[in-house]
Amino acid sequence: MASLATAEACDTNSGLLASGDIRVLAPVFQIYGQCRAFSGPIATLKVYEDNVLVRELLETRGEGRVLVIDGGGSMRCALVGGNLGQLAQNMGWAGIVVNGCIRDVDEINDCDVGVRALASHPQKSNKRGIGEKHTPIHIAGTVIHDGEWLYADSDGILISKTELSV
Repeated sequence: MASLATAEACDTNSGLLASGDIRVLAPVFQIYGQCRAFSGPIATLKVYEDNVLVRELLETRGEGRVLVIDGGGSMRCALVGGNLGQLAQNMGWAGIVVNGCIRDVDEINDCDVGVRALASHPQKSNKRGIGEKHTPIHIAGTVIHDGEWLYADSDGILISKTELSV
C-alpha cells in the first residue's frame, strides 16, 4: 500500500480536519517495528490487561488492515509481544496501534509491520478472553470506529472516515 505523508495529508485536507473527518491522535505513541510508515482500514479492539482477543484477531487474515487496541492505557503489562508481532506480519496486517504496552521490543523491531504503543513492559498480560471486538474506542483524544482508515508515519497518526488519496 502506498505511503501517505501525514503532514502533507494535514496540509492538503484542512477542510476534512476542520470537519472532524480527519483526526490527529495526540502524540503519545512510541514507534516500533520495521515499517515506519503504514496505513490501512482499522479493526478495533477494546481490552484491559488481557490479550486473548488480540491473538484471535491477529490470527485472522489482516489484508492490509491496522489493529487498533484500546488497552485502557495500562502501563502494568504488555498486550503485544514478539510472537504476536510475527503473527501480524505473517497474516498480512499493516500495523498495530496499542493504547498500552508491548514487550519483546527487539523481536517486534525485526518484524515487517508497523507498531505504535505507549511504552514497553516486560510482564505478559492476563489470559481471560474479556473484551470487545469491532466496537468504537476512545484513545489519544479521539473516538475511532471499526472500518475507518489509519495513516501513521514518523510525524504522527491520522484517523480518517474514508480512504485518502496519495
